[in-house]
Amino acid sequence: MTFRLTKIQQKAWELISGPAKHVLLVGGSRSGKTFISIRAVILRALLADGSRHVILRFRFSHIKNTVILDTFPKVMSLCFPGIRYHLDRSDWYATFDNGSQIWFGGLDDDTRSEKVLGSEYATLFLNECSQISSSARSIALTRLSQQCFVEKTGNNLRVKAIYDCNPPSTAHWTYKMFQKKVQPETNMPLTNPLNYESIFMNPFDNLENLPEDYITEMESLPAAMKRRFLEGRYSDISTGTLWTVEMIEATRDVMTPLPEMRRITVGVDPSGSADTNNERNDATGIMVCGKGSDNIGYVLEDCTIKAGPATWGVAAIEAYHRHRADKIVAEKNYGGEMVRHVIHSIDPYVKCDLVTATRGKCVRAQPISALTEQKKIRFTNHFPALEDELCAMSEDGYTEKGSPNRADAFVWAMSDLFPVGERSNLATWIQLGTPYV
Repeated sequence: MTFRLTKIQQKAWELISGPAKHVLLVGGSRSGKTFISIRAVILRALLADGSRHVILRFRFSHIKNTVILDTFPKVMSLCFPGIRYHLDRSDWYATFDNGSQIWFGGLDDDTRSEKVLGSEYATLFLNECSQISSSARSIALTRLSQQCFVEKTGNNLRVKAIYDCNPPSTAHWTYKMFQKKVQPETNMPLTNPLNYESIFMNPFDNLENLPEDYITEMESLPAAMKRRFLEGRYSDISTGTLWTVEMIEATRDVMTPLPEMRRITVGVDPSGSADTNNERNDATGIMVCGKGSDNIGYVLEDCTIKAGPATWGVAAIEAYHRHRADKIVAEKNYGGEMVRHVIHSIDPYVKCDLVTATRGKCVRAQPISALTEQKKIRFTNHFPALEDELCAMSEDGYTEKGSPNRADAFVWAMSDLFPVGERSNLATWIQLGTPYV
Protein backbone atom coordinates (compact mmCIF):
# COMPACT_ATOMS: atom_id res chain seq x y z
CA MET A 1 0.00 0.00 0.00
CA THR A 2 1.38 3.41 -0.98
CA PHE A 3 1.40 5.89 1.88
CA ARG A 4 0.04 9.38 1.35
CA LEU A 5 -0.56 12.28 3.69
CA THR A 6 -4.09 13.41 4.44
CA LYS A 7 -4.96 16.95 3.33
CA ILE A 8 -4.58 18.31 6.86
CA GLN A 9 -1.27 16.47 7.34
CA GLN A 10 -0.01 18.04 4.12
CA LYS A 11 -0.93 21.48 5.46
CA ALA A 12 0.80 20.65 8.76
CA TRP A 13 3.94 19.60 6.88
CA GLU A 14 3.94 22.84 4.90
CA LEU A 15 3.70 24.76 8.17
CA ILE A 16 6.53 22.76 9.74
CA SER A 17 8.76 23.28 6.71
CA GLY A 18 7.91 26.98 6.61
CA PRO A 19 9.73 29.93 8.23
CA ALA A 20 8.18 29.77 11.72
CA LYS A 21 10.56 28.40 14.35
CA HIS A 22 7.77 27.13 16.62
CA VAL A 23 4.90 25.08 15.20
CA LEU A 24 2.01 23.64 17.24
CA LEU A 25 -0.26 20.86 15.99
CA VAL A 26 -3.33 20.93 18.22
CA GLY A 27 -6.67 19.16 18.10
CA GLY A 28 -8.59 15.99 18.73
CA SER A 29 -7.42 12.44 19.25
CA ARG A 30 -6.28 10.24 16.34
CA SER A 31 -6.03 13.16 13.94
CA GLY A 32 -2.50 12.35 12.74
CA LYS A 33 -0.65 15.03 14.74
CA THR A 34 2.05 12.82 16.24
CA PHE A 35 2.53 10.83 13.02
CA ILE A 36 3.26 13.87 10.85
CA SER A 37 5.45 15.42 13.58
CA ILE A 38 7.64 12.32 13.84
CA ARG A 39 7.79 12.10 10.05
CA ALA A 40 9.06 15.68 10.00
CA VAL A 41 11.75 14.93 12.60
CA ILE A 42 12.95 11.91 10.59
CA LEU A 43 13.03 13.90 7.34
CA ARG A 44 15.13 16.59 8.97
CA ALA A 45 17.50 13.95 10.36
CA LEU A 46 17.92 12.41 6.89
CA LEU A 47 18.45 15.82 5.24
CA ALA A 48 21.33 16.94 7.46
CA ASP A 49 24.13 14.42 7.93
CA GLY A 50 25.36 14.06 11.49
CA SER A 51 22.51 16.08 12.96
CA ARG A 52 20.81 15.44 16.31
CA HIS A 53 17.10 15.69 17.11
CA VAL A 54 15.09 14.97 20.23
CA ILE A 55 11.52 13.85 20.97
CA LEU A 56 10.34 14.47 24.54
CA ARG A 57 7.27 13.68 26.63
CA PHE A 58 6.52 14.34 30.25
CA ARG A 59 6.97 10.68 31.27
CA PHE A 60 9.61 8.41 29.74
CA SER A 61 7.39 5.33 30.18
CA HIS A 62 4.81 7.01 27.93
CA ILE A 63 7.25 7.93 25.16
CA LYS A 64 8.74 4.45 25.27
CA ASN A 65 5.40 2.71 24.78
CA THR A 66 3.64 5.16 22.46
CA VAL A 67 6.48 6.58 20.38
CA ILE A 68 9.65 4.44 20.48
CA LEU A 69 7.87 1.08 20.26
CA ASP A 70 4.81 2.16 18.28
CA THR A 71 4.54 5.36 16.22
CA PHE A 72 8.23 5.76 15.34
CA PRO A 73 8.62 2.28 13.75
CA LYS A 74 5.24 2.73 12.00
CA VAL A 75 6.40 5.99 10.44
CA MET A 76 9.69 4.39 9.36
CA SER A 77 7.88 1.44 7.79
CA LEU A 78 5.22 3.46 5.95
CA CYS A 79 7.15 6.59 4.97
CA PHE A 80 10.77 5.45 4.78
CA PRO A 81 10.81 1.80 3.68
CA GLY A 82 14.35 0.60 3.16
CA ILE A 83 15.94 3.30 5.31
CA ARG A 84 18.04 1.57 7.94
CA TYR A 85 18.42 2.68 11.53
CA HIS A 86 19.76 1.27 14.76
CA LEU A 87 17.87 1.73 18.03
CA ASP A 88 20.06 1.94 21.12
CA ARG A 89 17.93 0.38 23.86
CA SER A 90 20.25 1.50 26.63
CA ASP A 91 20.29 5.26 26.09
CA TRP A 92 17.24 5.20 23.76
CA TYR A 93 18.25 6.93 20.55
CA ALA A 94 18.05 5.95 16.89
CA THR A 95 21.03 6.31 14.55
CA PHE A 96 20.81 6.49 10.74
CA ASP A 97 23.48 5.58 8.19
CA ASN A 98 24.24 9.28 7.61
CA GLY A 99 25.27 9.64 11.26
CA SER A 100 22.16 11.56 12.34
CA GLN A 101 20.49 10.67 15.64
CA ILE A 102 17.02 10.99 17.11
CA TRP A 103 16.95 10.88 20.89
CA PHE A 104 13.94 10.04 23.03
CA GLY A 105 13.42 11.25 26.60
CA GLY A 106 11.06 11.94 29.46
CA LEU A 107 11.10 15.01 31.66
CA ASP A 108 9.94 13.13 34.78
CA ASP A 109 13.37 11.60 35.45
CA ASP A 110 16.01 14.17 36.40
CA THR A 111 18.94 11.85 35.70
CA ARG A 112 17.68 10.76 32.29
CA SER A 113 16.54 14.23 31.20
CA GLU A 114 19.88 15.70 32.30
CA LYS A 115 21.66 13.21 30.07
CA VAL A 116 19.37 13.82 27.10
CA LEU A 117 19.48 17.60 27.50
CA GLY A 118 23.25 17.55 27.75
CA SER A 119 23.53 17.77 23.96
CA GLU A 120 22.49 20.31 21.36
CA TYR A 121 19.73 19.53 18.85
CA ALA A 122 18.50 20.83 15.53
CA THR A 123 14.90 19.74 16.17
CA LEU A 124 12.88 19.60 19.38
CA PHE A 125 9.53 17.80 19.36
CA LEU A 126 7.44 18.05 22.54
CA ASN A 127 4.84 15.30 22.27
CA GLU A 128 1.60 15.72 24.27
CA CYS A 129 2.88 19.07 25.49
CA SER A 130 -0.32 19.78 27.46
CA GLN A 131 1.39 17.71 30.17
CA ILE A 132 4.61 19.74 30.03
CA SER A 133 5.06 22.92 32.04
CA SER A 134 6.16 26.21 30.54
CA SER A 135 9.35 26.15 32.62
CA ALA A 136 10.24 22.63 31.42
CA ARG A 137 9.68 23.78 27.83
CA SER A 138 11.99 26.75 28.40
CA ILE A 139 14.74 24.50 29.72
CA ALA A 140 14.42 22.15 26.75
CA LEU A 141 14.60 25.09 24.34
CA THR A 142 18.08 25.98 25.61
CA ARG A 143 19.32 22.86 23.78
CA LEU A 144 17.77 23.85 20.43
CA SER A 145 20.97 25.24 18.95
CA GLN A 146 22.79 22.70 16.74
CA GLN A 147 23.98 24.16 13.43
CA CYS A 148 23.72 21.59 10.63
CA PHE A 149 24.57 21.90 6.95
CA VAL A 150 22.23 20.47 4.30
CA GLU A 151 24.37 19.54 1.29
CA LYS A 152 21.34 19.21 -1.00
CA THR A 153 20.30 22.84 -0.51
CA GLY A 154 23.65 24.35 0.36
CA ASN A 155 22.14 25.98 3.46
CA ASN A 156 22.07 25.32 7.17
CA LEU A 157 19.09 23.44 8.56
CA ARG A 158 16.89 25.89 10.44
CA VAL A 159 16.40 24.89 14.06
CA LYS A 160 12.78 23.98 14.69
CA ALA A 161 10.54 23.33 17.70
CA ILE A 162 7.45 21.19 17.03
CA TYR A 163 4.67 20.67 19.55
CA ASP A 164 1.50 18.60 19.58
CA CYS A 165 -1.34 18.17 22.06
CA ASN A 166 -5.02 17.65 22.66
CA PRO A 167 -6.13 21.16 23.64
CA PRO A 168 -6.14 21.73 27.41
CA SER A 169 -7.64 24.89 28.96
CA THR A 170 -7.15 28.46 27.86
CA ALA A 171 -4.85 28.95 30.86
CA HIS A 172 -2.20 26.68 29.33
CA TRP A 173 0.94 28.15 27.81
CA THR A 174 0.16 26.63 24.40
CA TYR A 175 -3.03 28.70 24.15
CA LYS A 176 -1.31 31.86 25.34
CA MET A 177 1.68 31.56 23.00
CA PHE A 178 0.08 30.19 19.85
CA GLN A 179 -3.45 31.60 19.99
CA LYS A 180 -3.17 34.83 22.02
CA LYS A 181 0.47 35.42 20.98
CA VAL A 182 1.57 36.48 24.46
CA GLN A 183 4.24 35.36 26.91
CA PRO A 184 2.75 32.78 29.32
CA GLU A 185 4.30 34.29 32.45
CA THR A 186 3.75 37.99 31.80
CA ASN A 187 0.94 38.11 29.20
CA MET A 188 3.07 40.61 27.29
CA PRO A 189 2.96 40.38 23.48
CA LEU A 190 5.46 38.01 21.87
CA THR A 191 8.49 39.76 20.42
CA ASN A 192 8.12 37.91 17.12
CA PRO A 193 4.58 36.51 16.83
CA LEU A 194 5.21 35.27 13.26
CA ASN A 195 7.62 32.75 14.77
CA TYR A 196 4.68 30.93 16.40
CA GLU A 197 2.30 29.14 14.05
CA SER A 198 -0.37 26.53 14.79
CA ILE A 199 -2.84 24.31 12.99
CA PHE A 200 -5.93 22.53 14.28
CA MET A 201 -6.26 18.85 13.34
CA ASN A 202 -9.26 16.73 14.32
CA PRO A 203 -10.42 13.12 13.83
CA PHE A 204 -12.78 14.27 11.07
CA ASP A 205 -9.64 15.19 9.07
CA ASN A 206 -8.33 11.62 9.36
CA LEU A 207 -11.40 9.48 8.67
CA GLU A 208 -9.63 7.40 6.03
CA ASN A 209 -7.26 6.03 8.69
CA LEU A 210 -9.81 5.43 11.48
CA PRO A 211 -12.15 2.52 12.29
CA GLU A 212 -15.70 3.06 11.03
CA ASP A 213 -17.18 3.38 14.52
CA TYR A 214 -14.45 5.63 15.97
CA ILE A 215 -16.38 8.90 15.63
CA THR A 216 -19.53 7.27 17.00
CA GLU A 217 -17.61 6.12 20.07
CA MET A 218 -16.13 9.57 20.55
CA GLU A 219 -19.58 11.17 20.29
CA SER A 220 -20.61 9.28 23.43
CA LEU A 221 -17.83 10.79 25.58
CA PRO A 222 -18.66 13.15 28.47
CA ALA A 223 -18.93 16.79 27.40
CA ALA A 224 -15.45 17.95 28.46
CA MET A 225 -13.68 14.98 26.89
CA LYS A 226 -15.77 15.24 23.72
CA ARG A 227 -14.85 18.92 23.40
CA ARG A 228 -11.17 18.12 23.79
CA PHE A 229 -10.65 14.77 22.04
CA LEU A 230 -13.26 14.93 19.26
CA GLU A 231 -13.89 18.61 18.57
CA GLY A 232 -10.34 19.67 19.44
CA ARG A 233 -11.31 22.81 21.32
CA TYR A 234 -9.63 24.49 24.26
CA SER A 235 -11.79 24.57 27.37
CA ASP A 236 -12.64 27.87 28.97
CA ILE A 237 -11.33 28.29 32.49
CA SER A 238 -13.14 30.35 35.08
CA THR A 239 -11.45 32.26 37.87
CA GLY A 240 -10.85 30.06 40.87
CA THR A 241 -11.18 26.72 39.07
CA LEU A 242 -9.87 24.04 41.42
CA TRP A 243 -8.84 21.47 38.80
CA THR A 244 -7.87 21.91 35.17
CA VAL A 245 -7.39 19.43 32.36
CA GLU A 246 -3.63 19.99 32.28
CA MET A 247 -3.35 19.60 36.07
CA ILE A 248 -4.98 16.19 35.86
CA GLU A 249 -3.00 15.20 32.77
CA ALA A 250 0.25 16.10 34.54
CA THR A 251 -0.61 13.65 37.32
CA ARG A 252 -1.96 10.81 35.16
CA ASP A 253 0.23 7.71 34.92
CA VAL A 254 -1.37 4.57 33.56
CA MET A 255 1.84 2.65 32.86
CA THR A 256 4.09 2.82 35.91
CA PRO A 257 3.52 -0.09 38.34
CA LEU A 258 1.78 1.00 41.53
CA PRO A 259 3.73 1.01 44.80
CA GLU A 260 2.53 -0.95 47.79
CA MET A 261 -0.55 0.73 49.24
CA ARG A 262 -0.21 1.65 52.90
CA ARG A 263 -3.87 2.57 53.20
CA ILE A 264 -6.92 2.33 50.96
CA THR A 265 -10.20 4.15 51.51
CA VAL A 266 -13.53 3.84 49.73
CA GLY A 267 -15.31 7.21 49.64
CA VAL A 268 -19.11 7.15 49.39
CA ASP A 269 -21.37 10.09 48.61
CA PRO A 270 -24.99 8.85 48.77
CA SER A 271 -27.85 10.24 46.73
CA GLY A 272 -31.60 10.09 47.25
CA SER A 273 -32.01 7.26 44.78
CA ALA A 274 -34.44 4.52 45.70
CA ASP A 275 -34.14 0.91 44.62
CA THR A 276 -36.71 1.56 41.87
CA ASN A 277 -37.65 4.54 39.67
CA ASN A 278 -34.32 6.31 40.21
CA GLU A 279 -33.53 7.31 36.62
CA ARG A 280 -33.81 11.03 37.37
CA ASN A 281 -31.91 10.93 40.65
CA ASP A 282 -28.21 11.59 41.11
CA ALA A 283 -25.77 8.72 41.21
CA THR A 284 -24.16 7.52 44.43
CA GLY A 285 -20.47 8.41 44.24
CA ILE A 286 -18.15 5.53 45.12
CA MET A 287 -14.44 6.23 44.67
CA VAL A 288 -11.54 3.97 45.70
CA CYS A 289 -8.33 5.82 46.59
CA GLY A 290 -5.07 4.67 48.13
CA LYS A 291 -1.95 6.12 49.71
CA GLY A 292 1.23 4.42 48.56
CA SER A 293 4.51 3.72 50.29
CA ASP A 294 5.78 6.78 48.42
CA ASN A 295 3.24 8.97 50.29
CA ILE A 296 1.44 9.70 47.01
CA GLY A 297 -2.34 9.43 46.81
CA TYR A 298 -3.70 7.26 43.97
CA VAL A 299 -7.13 7.27 42.34
CA LEU A 300 -7.70 3.54 41.88
CA GLU A 301 -11.28 2.95 40.75
CA ASP A 302 -14.58 4.67 40.10
CA CYS A 303 -17.45 2.43 41.20
CA THR A 304 -20.14 5.12 41.08
CA ILE A 305 -23.61 3.75 40.39
CA LYS A 306 -27.12 5.13 39.94
CA ALA A 307 -29.12 2.77 42.14
CA GLY A 308 -30.81 2.46 45.49
CA PRO A 309 -29.15 1.47 48.78
CA ALA A 310 -29.58 -2.26 48.24
CA THR A 311 -27.45 -2.02 45.09
CA TRP A 312 -24.89 0.70 45.84
CA GLY A 313 -24.26 -0.81 49.28
CA VAL A 314 -23.19 -4.08 47.65
CA ALA A 315 -21.08 -2.16 45.10
CA ALA A 316 -19.25 -0.26 47.88
CA ILE A 317 -18.61 -3.41 49.91
CA GLU A 318 -17.40 -5.32 46.86
CA ALA A 319 -14.96 -2.48 46.13
CA TYR A 320 -13.87 -2.55 49.79
CA HIS A 321 -13.04 -6.27 49.64
CA ARG A 322 -11.66 -6.20 46.09
CA HIS A 323 -9.07 -3.59 47.03
CA ARG A 324 -8.60 -4.85 50.60
CA ALA A 325 -9.50 -1.40 51.83
CA ASP A 326 -9.08 -0.16 55.39
CA LYS A 327 -12.42 1.59 55.59
CA ILE A 328 -15.42 3.14 53.92
CA VAL A 329 -15.85 6.84 54.62
CA ALA A 330 -18.96 9.00 54.09
CA GLU A 331 -20.30 12.40 55.08
CA LYS A 332 -22.30 12.34 58.29
CA ASN A 333 -24.40 15.44 57.57
CA TYR A 334 -26.27 14.12 54.58
CA GLY A 335 -27.11 10.46 54.81
CA GLY A 336 -24.03 9.31 56.65
CA GLU A 337 -25.89 7.31 59.28
CA MET A 338 -27.90 5.78 56.48
CA VAL A 339 -24.64 4.79 54.75
CA ARG A 340 -23.39 3.05 57.89
CA HIS A 341 -26.74 1.30 58.34
CA VAL A 342 -26.75 0.12 54.71
CA ILE A 343 -23.15 -1.09 54.87
CA HIS A 344 -23.52 -2.91 58.19
CA SER A 345 -26.82 -4.50 57.23
CA ILE A 346 -24.93 -6.18 54.37
CA ASP A 347 -21.59 -6.80 56.12
CA PRO A 348 -21.33 -5.85 59.81
CA TYR A 349 -17.54 -6.34 59.81
CA VAL A 350 -16.76 -3.55 57.34
CA LYS A 351 -15.24 -0.50 59.02
CA CYS A 352 -17.31 2.58 58.14
CA ASP A 353 -16.31 6.04 59.38
CA LEU A 354 -18.52 9.12 59.21
CA VAL A 355 -17.07 12.61 58.86
CA THR A 356 -18.70 15.96 59.57
CA ALA A 357 -18.56 18.66 56.92
CA THR A 358 -17.82 22.05 58.43
CA ARG A 359 -17.56 23.97 55.13
CA GLY A 360 -19.06 23.88 51.64
CA LYS A 361 -18.02 21.11 49.29
CA CYS A 362 -15.83 23.33 47.10
CA VAL A 363 -14.03 24.73 50.13
CA ARG A 364 -13.45 21.17 51.36
CA ALA A 365 -12.03 20.33 47.96
CA GLN A 366 -9.41 23.11 47.94
CA PRO A 367 -6.70 21.28 49.90
CA ILE A 368 -7.18 18.18 47.74
CA SER A 369 -6.87 20.38 44.66
CA ALA A 370 -3.63 21.77 46.13
CA LEU A 371 -2.29 18.25 46.63
CA THR A 372 -3.11 17.45 43.00
CA GLU A 373 -1.29 20.57 41.81
CA GLN A 374 1.71 19.56 43.92
CA LYS A 375 1.61 16.13 42.17
CA LYS A 376 0.93 14.36 45.46
CA ILE A 377 -2.16 12.76 43.92
CA ARG A 378 -2.02 10.65 40.77
CA PHE A 379 -4.66 9.30 38.42
CA THR A 380 -3.93 5.67 37.53
CA ASN A 381 -6.36 5.63 34.61
CA HIS A 382 -8.79 7.81 32.70
CA PHE A 383 -11.80 8.70 34.84
CA PRO A 384 -13.82 10.91 32.45
CA ALA A 385 -16.93 11.44 34.59
CA LEU A 386 -14.89 12.22 37.72
CA GLU A 387 -12.57 14.53 35.79
CA ASP A 388 -15.52 16.43 34.31
CA GLU A 389 -16.87 17.04 37.82
CA LEU A 390 -13.49 18.10 39.21
CA CYS A 391 -12.94 20.60 36.38
CA ALA A 392 -16.38 22.10 37.11
CA MET A 393 -15.51 22.84 40.75
CA SER A 394 -14.41 26.37 41.58
CA GLU A 395 -14.05 28.62 44.58
CA ASP A 396 -17.49 30.02 43.72
CA GLY A 397 -19.18 26.60 43.67
CA TYR A 398 -19.98 23.76 41.33
CA THR A 399 -20.60 25.16 37.85
CA GLU A 400 -22.44 22.26 36.21
CA LYS A 401 -25.94 20.86 36.71
CA GLY A 402 -26.65 18.12 39.21
CA SER A 403 -24.43 17.07 42.07
CA PRO A 404 -20.71 16.18 41.84
CA ASN A 405 -21.11 12.83 43.59
CA ARG A 406 -17.91 11.35 42.23
CA ALA A 407 -15.92 14.45 43.14
CA ASP A 408 -17.40 14.49 46.65
CA ALA A 409 -16.58 10.81 47.19
CA PHE A 410 -13.07 11.43 45.86
CA VAL A 411 -12.57 14.37 48.24
CA TRP A 412 -13.82 12.34 51.23
CA ALA A 413 -11.48 9.47 50.42
CA MET A 414 -8.43 11.67 49.85
CA SER A 415 -9.20 13.76 52.94
CA ASP A 416 -9.17 10.56 54.97
CA LEU A 417 -5.84 9.50 53.45
CA PHE A 418 -4.35 12.97 53.97
CA PRO A 419 -5.60 14.29 57.34
CA VAL A 420 -5.10 17.99 57.98
CA GLY A 421 -1.88 17.51 59.92
CA GLU A 422 -0.26 15.61 57.05
CA ARG A 423 -1.05 18.12 54.31
CA SER A 424 2.06 19.99 53.27
CA ASN A 425 0.26 23.25 52.55
CA LEU A 426 -1.01 23.46 56.13
CA ALA A 427 -0.94 27.25 56.33
CA THR A 428 -3.64 27.48 53.67
CA TRP A 429 -6.28 25.66 55.68
CA ILE A 430 -5.17 27.11 59.02
CA GLN A 431 -6.03 30.53 57.55
CA LEU A 432 -9.49 29.24 56.65
CA GLY A 433 -10.14 28.76 60.33
CA THR A 434 -11.55 25.26 60.76
CA PRO A 435 -10.72 21.69 59.77
CA TYR A 436 -12.37 20.30 56.67
CA VAL A 437 -13.40 17.00 58.16
